[in-house]
Amino acid sequence: MFSSSSKGYGSQEYPKHPFTLSSNELFDHLKTNDQTGLDRLRVQEAWKIYGPNRLEGEGGVQWYTVLLKQISNAMILVLNAANVPLNQSIHQVLVLAMALSYGVTDYIEGGVITAVIVLNVVIGFYQEYQAEKKMDSLRSLSAPSAAVIREGHVETIPSGEVVPGDLVQIKTGDTIPADLRLIEAMNLECDEKILTGEAIPVAKDVETDFSNANEIEVGVGDRLNMAYSSSTVTKGRGRGVVVFTGMYTEIGTIAKSMQGTERKANRSLSRKKGGNLQPAKGIVLRIWDGIGHFLGLTVGTPLQRKLSKLAYILFGCALLLAIIVFGVNKFHVTNEVAIYAISTGKSTTSQVFPVTDKESGIAIIPESLIAVLTITMVVGMTQMRKRRVVIRQLSALEALGGVTNICSDKTGTLTQGQMITRKAWLPGVGMYTVNDAEDPADPTKGSVSLGPSPQITKKEGDQKGGQLDDESSDSSDTLEDNAHIEISPMNHDNSQIPQVTPELELFLQSIALCNIAAVRYDEQKNEWQAIGDPTEIALQVFAHRFSLGKKALEKEHGWTQLAEYPFDSSIKRMSVIYRQGKAVETKIFTKGAVERVIDLCTNIGTGEFQRALTPAVKEEVLAHMDLLAKQGIRVMAIAQRQYMSSFGAHQPPPRETIEEDLTLLGLIGLYDPPRLETRSAVRECATAGIKVHMLTGDHPATAAAIAREVGIIPSNTSSLPAATAASLVKTASEFDAMSDSEIDALPTLPLVIARCAPSTKTRMIAALHRRRAFCGMTGDGVNDAPSLQSADVGIAMGLTGSDVAKGASDIVLTDDNFASIVAAIEEGRRMFDNIQKFVLHLLSSNIGEVVLLIAGLGFQDEAGLSVFPLSPLSILWINMLTSSFPAFGLGREQAANDIMRRPPHDNKRGVFSPQIIVDMVVYGVIMGACTLLTFVIIVYGPGNGELGVDCNRGYHHSCDVVFRARAAVFAELTWLILVSAWEFKSLRRSLFALDPGTSEKYRLPFFKDIYNNRFLFYAVVIGAVSVFPAVYIPGLNTEVFKHKGIGWEWALSAGAVIVFLIGVEVWKACKRRFGWFDVGRVGGAGDEGGLGGMMGKEDGKEEGVGGKQGFFSFTKSFSWAKSMGSSEQEGGSEKV
Repeated sequence: MFSSSSKGYGSQEYPKHPFTLSSNELFDHLKTNDQTGLDRLRVQEAWKIYGPNRLEGEGGVQWYTVLLKQISNAMILVLNAANVPLNQSIHQVLVLAMALSYGVTDYIEGGVITAVIVLNVVIGFYQEYQAEKKMDSLRSLSAPSAAVIREGHVETIPSGEVVPGDLVQIKTGDTIPADLRLIEAMNLECDEKILTGEAIPVAKDVETDFSNANEIEVGVGDRLNMAYSSSTVTKGRGRGVVVFTGMYTEIGTIAKSMQGTERKANRSLSRKKGGNLQPAKGIVLRIWDGIGHFLGLTVGTPLQRKLSKLAYILFGCALLLAIIVFGVNKFHVTNEVAIYAISTGKSTTSQVFPVTDKESGIAIIPESLIAVLTITMVVGMTQMRKRRVVIRQLSALEALGGVTNICSDKTGTLTQGQMITRKAWLPGVGMYTVNDAEDPADPTKGSVSLGPSPQITKKEGDQKGGQLDDESSDSSDTLEDNAHIEISPMNHDNSQIPQVTPELELFLQSIALCNIAAVRYDEQKNEWQAIGDPTEIALQVFAHRFSLGKKALEKEHGWTQLAEYPFDSSIKRMSVIYRQGKAVETKIFTKGAVERVIDLCTNIGTGEFQRALTPAVKEEVLAHMDLLAKQGIRVMAIAQRQYMSSFGAHQPPPRETIEEDLTLLGLIGLYDPPRLETRSAVRECATAGIKVHMLTGDHPATAAAIAREVGIIPSNTSSLPAATAASLVKTASEFDAMSDSEIDALPTLPLVIARCAPSTKTRMIAALHRRRAFCGMTGDGVNDAPSLQSADVGIAMGLTGSDVAKGASDIVLTDDNFASIVAAIEEGRRMFDNIQKFVLHLLSSNIGEVVLLIAGLGFQDEAGLSVFPLSPLSILWINMLTSSFPAFGLGREQAANDIMRRPPHDNKRGVFSPQIIVDMVVYGVIMGACTLLTFVIIVYGPGNGELGVDCNRGYHHSCDVVFRARAAVFAELTWLILVSAWEFKSLRRSLFALDPGTSEKYRLPFFKDIYNNRFLFYAVVIGAVSVFPAVYIPGLNTEVFKHKGIGWEWALSAGAVIVFLIGVEVWKACKRRFGWFDVGRVGGAGDEGGLGGMMGKEDGKEEGVGGKQGFFSFTKSFSWAKSMGSSEQEGGSEKV
């Protein structure tokens, strides 16, 4: 009995090691099926028995680690590396203040500060622990995924959810999720150096018999019918059943050795790697890395690093202010003076620092702006997940809002990815048309008709043209070919019922066998099911319509596959070698892009219709291709040849020797309709100042037709300058043939690049960067990894993407939908706006407090000591209530109504835009002036300038005026900071008309707008009400806060709030009236139809295209699949 066990879960036992068992024995043991996989009930049972598929130590953050970090943050006077500079200042202030209080026997103040520290640690622990758990769950979503078959359907799930018995499909570029016993392998090779140390990939063979072997005699690298967890597929494809997961896998036995981290460049201490000075250089750089990491200057996202630098600047200002306080008091440092000095500095740092850690995590004691920012980002990641976007890098959240260009694939992203065969042209036979077929997996739906081939004749004197047609807006009636052609009418009434002729049979054999998709009928569910790539499913379904699917050909007709040359995006074709029965000769079947296959052909047609593929015949074939491509149909060429040479089972002949001297059997046309939401998403990008580019492997005419349909390019380019029109659509060969200077000289970069190769994507990104654009790039294949890494935001496909592509990306789309990219950009802009809002809220209140406290140093009593306008604990109390909850509430603000009608923000400038910097100074000065004026009015008005004696230490009758003034200032400053949070819901619009929509619907939109964010609403209301107990509770007021109950002074506090609101509203009105800091809208204010630079050059110097993407008008659309069957049959003879 072979078994493997792991702590906490049941062992995974087998009669013998799985590699020695037959596939049938394994399926019986695991209670699974080789076609449909596990059912839901069995998956749940296996999960309970075997647990998650992960290694020990991958479970995420430990609670005690977070608790120790919080305690260390509170007890030491330096910054913990995880929370950067922000924790330092607040904890330093609190610990010093606590020590001073106990040192001078002020146990009340010391006790309060101690309680604050304990509460800070408790709440900080809870919030950070919850955030880390949420972050772990979000990280798991972007981990390598597995394509499993469950209940007959292919599902893409995180690798951690794989259980023993799952049927897993693997292909080139995949990371194997668990140890698999292979049951199918085609040219499959795996890189297993992580286990064996051998750099050469291992060729897999499911036919090797290990029934008499054991795991001791046969090493890991020699078990050719096994594929191991964490190894990668370097070639081919395969299918296997999961036999071991988690710590039961081979990699589980060496998991500890895989947990190391890689050092940065030039950090080595070896003289062999860098010369005699390398040890010294390495030590210096390591020390620098340690200091940068410790201070938070070299870790985290760009925004976090900027805030860390800001924190140190403000901390320096805090020290300077403390020195000023000591100087004003002639360095006669009593405990009150020292605490006040610390508190003055704290008002500069605590707001910046505090709000961030706790605010975001709902904490009473602010702790760190970086931490709050991180937690806010976690909330944003959760919202992204709901919109089918998984964030792999936190920096992508900041970058998304600044994206100016999106380079997107077509198939499955802009389109539905559910292809249906619409046309099949066989030379000499005719045009097969599939009508009324809507289900891409059901070969019984719809009908097939055969009509004559369109008669194509070349007109003399016609000139070649390589640009978009300018005369007709009907893209189905035009060809971008080198010749004009006439098409004879086709009548459905004369169409023949298709019979399986020898020509058709050979054509069907080719598309069925040169295919890795599977189509089957599930009798239990009474439905057709398909597994595989949408393109290959469409071909397989068409073959099934004539009962000549791959399974039938292999089992009933004796076809056996000998070799496979998988689809390669660089050459855009696939080939297989088959033998029928015991025949000596073999056949090669090839499919792929027409231009790539036709150049390999020497003949066309079969039997009586076979003829040499002359240049004239080749031109006729290309004309048929263009006819289909102009209708938005993806056209592929099908070819075959006889092959007599023999070869070994694992040594197929070189690809170039078998893909030659082919015979073209015909063309097949597949239709993949655009997603219904694509056009509106493209339109939304246009209004947001984002240009959309389509980079696809399809034919230029097909790509252009779909691009017109979704609004990426105009249907009529006659009004455009010739140079602009010619640059809209390019093939990869045309684009790659241009030098960088030629590309930069284009009036606009291509909006469509057809027949696109991975290297073309990289050049496109470089061209965008030279035009100072900030771009996002989609990708799904292994070869897309370089372009994903080069892009500012790499976007991988979650359903069809390889693990290599996902690993190189910043975000992953779980639905492969272009609209999800737009949703992610909108969410990124919302987060950026909200970060600006709560940063403004924190920093403006900091400035207000500094103005009050520093100016307050001028109020001196008879002893010549400064009388503080607020006590240190009052400042701490205000910051606790006014920094944390309102700032977090601002972080939860909904997106502004015009968020996608503004141009992208400048990523280089970041959060601290000129508007934010000026606003925080203006609002801080107004806030400080109001509170200072209130204190002056009370003390020097009715109070006759009576500042008492030693009023900083305690209350007696001479301090009555000062204590009443402090109470009024305390209430006023609290209210001003709270009300400012409502004002900062919009940086430009009035508080009383925040949302234009509510302004039109409601007579009093103010209440509707402020109640819209309920968290912020209650944070402000509760914070405002909490002022009253702090002012009136006996003992708490005089002994703790150093103020007392007030009467008529409430009017001054309330009046100051009105004055502050008027000041803010006047400033906002000035910004609107004079256009200060106005980023404007795309195309100008309210201009939805104007281009406004959207379609122009990324640096604003391009020629316009004459309209926004998504707003181009169409006279005909090809999204309706039912009309495809007769689109070229209407209207009799016509010129195209």
